[in-house]
Amino acid sequence: MTVVLVREAVGQTLRSARTSQNRTLRDVARQARVSLGYLSEVERGQKEASSELLNAIASALGLSLSGIFSDVAIELASHESVTLTVVDAA
Repeated sequence: MTVVLVREAVGQTLRSARTSQNRTLRDVARQARVSLGYLSEVERGQKEASSELLNAIASALGLSLSGIFSDVAIELASHESVTLTVVDAA
């Protein structure tokens, strides 16, 4: 089972949204009022953004915070595996 950190899944979701809109880091950082370097670190999963900053980035991308978390939940679930335990009835 591969462990995916929440901050990595959030970063992947944000980067995917930004690139699908053909927008630059600089453009989104300016609109969200965060530094370019900070946004880059968030997208790479190196920094965990506060809910306030995440909301600002989501707004800059025209997304809802709940939509981002929904996408992150799907990403995390895809890496989880069900562990079955066999119980001996004897």
